Order: sequence, then C-alpha cells, then structure tokens
Amino acid sequence: MFANVADNGCFELQPTNIKDMCKLRYLLCIILLLARYHLSAQNIFVDVQKGSDLNPGSQDAPLATLTKAMEHARVINKNENVTIKVLPGLYVLNDKVTIDKPNTEEAWLTIEAAIMPDDADWTPTQMPVIQSISSNNSTTQFPHAIGLLIATGHVSIRGLKFLGNPNPNVKYYYPINREDSTLTGLNVSQCYFIGEKNSAPIQGSIWAHGAATHVDHCIFFGIKNALLLFKGIKDFSLTYSIISGAYEAAVWYGPFNHPFIFQNNIVADSEYLWLRQENTFPKYEFSDCLFTGLKHYMGYYAGNGAVPAERNGHTERNVGKTGKLLLSEVGVNGLPKDYLNPISGSEGTQLRAGIFKKTAR
Repeated sequence: MFANVADNGCFELQPTNIKDMCKLRYLLCIILLLARYHLSAQNIFVDVQKGSDLNPGSQDAPLATLTKAMEHARVINKNENVTIKVLPGLYVLNDKVTIDKPNTEEAWLTIEAAIMPDDADWTPTQMPVIQSISSNNSTTQFPHAIGLLIATGHVSIRGLKFLGNPNPNVKYYYPINREDSTLTGLNVSQCYFIGEKNSAPIQGSIWAHGAATHVDHCIFFGIKNALLLFKGIKDFSLTYSIISGAYEAAVWYGPFNHPFIFQNNIVADSEYLWLRQENTFPKYEFSDCLFTGLKHYMGYYAGNGAVPAERNGHTERNVGKTGKLLLSEVGVNGLPKDYLNPISGSEGTQLRAGIFKKTAR
C-alpha cells in the first residue's frame, strides 16, 4: 500500500494487493465507526447567567433556558444520545418544561449539571438550582404544578437542586413528574429536593408512573413525600439516598408485588416510612437501611388520611431503627460543602447515603 496525492491535494491510500485492500477496508470501518460514535452523542449547553436563546447551544455560545434546550433536542435523531449540560445558576420556571425528545432503548436524553458533585472542583454554589414559580400547569387527575414533565422514555437527570414552589395559588407541586404509565426508563441521581412547607412546599419530589424508575444518591429534605409511585410500576430502585423530614411519607407505593431494590437509604424524622393501598400486603424487602425518628412506620391511605398498618408482609435485612441522624447544615459560615449529608458521629454514616458517590471527600 502506498500514499498518492489526489487532484484535490489530499493524500489517498492506494492498495497494491488483496492484503492491503483488506487492511484498507478495515481502516475505513474503524473510521466510520468512530464517526458514527461521534455523531451519536450530542451536547447542548445551557447557562442562565451568560447564555442567550438566540445562541446555537454550543459550549462557547450556550442557550439561556431549559425550554429552548429541549427545542434543540427534539430535532435530534431518536437514535442519538443527547446531553443537556446545565451551568451553575438559578433557573426559574414560569411553566413546566416538557421533556419529550423521542429516544430508543439505546439512546438516552440526559439533563445534568456541567459540574457534578464528585468533580474535584465542585462546590454547592456550582449546583444548578431549579425553582418553579408557575401556577397550576396540569389538570391530570387534579390541578397541580409540575417542574419537569417527563413525556418520553429513557431520561436521566443528574446533579441538580430542586426547590419548592412559592406560588400561593399552588397547593400541589411536583418537581419531576411522569404521567404516562406506558413509559420506561427514568434515572434520577445526585439531586437535592429541598422544600419548606410554610413558604415553598413540595408535595412529591418525584411522581412517576411507569417502569424502570431508578433513584440514587439523592437527598430529600423538608418535603411532604419523596416518591409517589402508582401506575405501571416495576423495576424500581431507591439506593444511597436520604429522606429527612417528610411530613407525610417517604414513599407512596401502588398495589404492586413486583420486587424492587431499596437499600443503603436513610429515612429519618418523618411521619411515615411507607404508604400503600389498603388491604394489600406486598412481600417486598428493605435492606441495609436506617429508619429512625419516625412517628409511624408502615401505613395505608384510607380516604380521609393515612392510617398505621398493623399487619404487614414485607421483610427487613440489616435495618437499624435507633440513633439520631445528624446532618451538616448551614451555620454562621454559610453553606458547607457536604450540606445535608450525615456528619461524623451521626447514625447511619456507614451506609454511605448522600449526594456523593465517591466516599473520599
């Protein structure tokens, strides 16, 4: 094989025998595969502080809003992975953002912080903050407000902080909602959900019908309910997460006996650990967890409110129920890097639940 200069001034490879031709074909296949890989993953950048929705959404010329980023994502082929990189700042939602780019089982849409909690240069102030001030923007089942409406399958949300909705006209606010029970694939990782029931409440941090909802390394603080899971639920997992101060329940779970993974979680200082449908006795398992400071344990909803369940069918493995959860909170020195994570000496630190995936900080 030898190189020759073509008429356009570029080098071209000239095979001299069958062996060289096979090598050339192999080289061309590698080039095509690399080109396909490059095209199959696209990034869209959003920067509320420096971006503009007139920009193309590149790293050097980011967009300003998540709504505009979704417009760009929708026109990308469903076989291609798309990642919306969210730069630090406060993202105020005047209406819900509909996440509806079609995806295949191999292609995912990811919305993630440009700087993730485990990155070496991460600080809490670099975490993008999502806050809805919208009035009710959905009438599905009843009037309520939604932050991100997941209207497609295979969506991943990573490294964002969701605050409550302070709009006085809103009674029920859900930062992440998936209404369609036929959808599958929703991953939520390393996110904060922080509510304040007297000023900016969160009714349910994640209200998700459908299959394959996986939540890990998230912190739910001061919310009414962390997870609401009712229709078409299967292949669910909650791992390495903290739910503190849930003033109704950590989890509402529909009438399902499907096995799920619930491990390395801490639920503390809350009204109920778990609410289920009345007259159901599912045989699910909790493992390697801490449940402490709960007013009630298991319960069911009886129309007029939650009722403690005296009969239960679940099992527990390595579940602690004593001790105090001590969290790193804001003090005179401001926001600590590990805020709302367990501090040294707290019960449950061995579970490694919290916002960080890497154990060494």
